[in-house]
Amino acid sequence: MSTRVLLIDDDTRMYELLAQYLGQNGVSVTHAPDGGRGLAALEASAYDAVLLDVMMPGMDGLEVCKRIRAKSRIPVVMLTAKGDETDRVVGLELGADDYLPKPFSPRELLARLRAVLRRSQPSAVADRLEAGGLSIDVAGREVRAEGKLVDLTGLEFDLLVALVRRAGRVIPRDALLGEAGRSDTVVGERTVDVHISHLRQKLGDIGTRLIKTVRGVGYVFAKEGL
Repeated sequence: MSTRVLLIDDDTRMYELLAQYLGQNGVSVTHAPDGGRGLAALEASAYDAVLLDVMMPGMDGLEVCKRIRAKSRIPVVMLTAKGDETDRVVGLELGADDYLPKPFSPRELLARLRAVLRRSQPSAVADRLEAGGLSIDVAGREVRAEGKLVDLTGLEFDLLVALVRRAGRVIPRDALLGEAGRSDTVVGERTVDVHISHLRQKLGDIGTRLIKTVRGVGYVFAKEGL
């Protein structure tokens, strides 16, 4: 059974190119030329992932991503002609799973799509982490702090799991994405800092107390939390 992907992009030539290449690699692509029709398509049918352009007339991709995340955890890869790191930060903060600046090769897009789909699949073996008042259901991608559900983006969740699994070990900023299984995500060190800051805020006192900054190096989850 092929993977079903919804492409929300006003560029018809982009759709034709991706539909042909991805179709040859087991991925069926449906096209929605604007945000409104993209959201309607998601309501009407089931897809495995969304490819979402940022720069569209009317409702832009950032607003579409926000609305998708209000209802669904479907993997979202954002596409844009903007390569500025600030735009990548905003897209990931809104819950996008990856971010690919244009121009890109269909082969690279396919690799990234497969990566986000792998991350979205529950693991075969139940995996639960308990640390310092946190309960992390890795397979279900759910985090609770003192019993209260915490709404994390996909990247925030992966960073937290990486830190907890390596509690007591300092992870350099430039290595943290790789430790989180996100080596294919195109962001800089400042972006990692922003996401760690948001992660701490969402976890409240637990995050402030247990996620430590090692100045000039990276981050560590305190062993006292275990």
